[in-house]
Amino acid sequence: MRFAFAGGNGSAASEPLAADIRSALTARGHECVDSGNVDLVFNLTDAANPRSHYLRPDASVFVASLVDSDSGDGWDDREALRNASYGLLVKTMSNVVIHRVREGKHGGQAYYVTPELGFRAESDANGLGESIADFVTPLAEARVVIENDLVEDLPPALHEGDEAARALMAFGRTLAGMNLLPSVFDLNALLSERDMRMLHKVFGIKQLSYGNLSVRRDENSFWMSGRGVNKGDLKHIGSDLFLVTGYDPARAALRLSVPPGTDKTGRVSVDAIEHWKVYEALPDVGAIVHVHAWMDGIEATTQSWPCGTEQLADEVLAIIQRQPDPTRAVAGLKNHGLTITGTSLEDIFERIDGKLTQDIPVLD
Repeated sequence: MRFAFAGGNGSAASEPLAADIRSALTARGHECVDSGNVDLVFNLTDAANPRSHYLRPDASVFVASLVDSDSGDGWDDREALRNASYGLLVKTMSNVVIHRVREGKHGGQAYYVTPELGFRAESDANGLGESIADFVTPLAEARVVIENDLVEDLPPALHEGDEAARALMAFGRTLAGMNLLPSVFDLNALLSERDMRMLHKVFGIKQLSYGNLSVRRDENSFWMSGRGVNKGDLKHIGSDLFLVTGYDPARAALRLSVPPGTDKTGRVSVDAIEHWKVYEALPDVGAIVHVHAWMDGIEATTQSWPCGTEQLADEVLAIIQRQPDPTRAVAGLKNHGLTITGTSLEDIFERIDGKLTQDIPVLD
């Protein structure tokens, strides 16, 4: 793996933490470069002026931002610190932020923050560079599947959806009413117009929202909620929800059937590859729901894989297949949430009623 550093300007993050990370990665056989094609970039910035110092060509490059704060006294509790750290993640357009707080209430800790709302603390002491290398390396080497091919071949009879699509719309409202999804994140309040364009170019999103749901249409296709859309207001085929009809593994791209004349800026949920693999392997699964919530006594993934990676999809599928009834299973996504299969959306929501908690455990 080839990795590089961007930014710094003498900030506390660049000395000596960056040197420790460089040593840890080169000792494992990875190559530190100054330019050219890279797999991993460490973006060095600070909380007073968080920014991306690296112009990412596409989503295949993993960006980890190292952000320093002098004091954590401005955040009254852990939730306030999490929210502030998540804002740093958005502003730097990173796959993960390691937010190091030097002094004060939350001082002496480095906080790992991911787009999936993962949030855990690590002591800012000797060995932090090794810890960061341990955390970031498998994530940077994961294969991202977020490309979409929108093909204008949706049959006219499906332009307004069908019974399955209408069920998806209805249960999207049910999911929103359970208060399990954080509010849609207003990126316009945090990012410049240039950064917004870059975010859409790289990740295909114009805003952030959480959770998703899908329902099988037939043997080879399924309806799924769109990327960054309000799950409580799913209305339009080709923007709010999509019919997924294929997957090209060579290009890591999902095929979506849309009506003619569709504005092709929309994208299906980033978790579509996970749903695709489950439906392909388990023909009797009729629906899948993903929420940022938790249940007691469930098996979870061994790694905090980023959403939209084949590694996450494969491990979730393996957990589901190990359960007594894979068609009605619950898989934990480490430090993230749940993927739940069912014979139908109604089946899933009946089973989870009253059993979910928003208190997602932090797993080492």
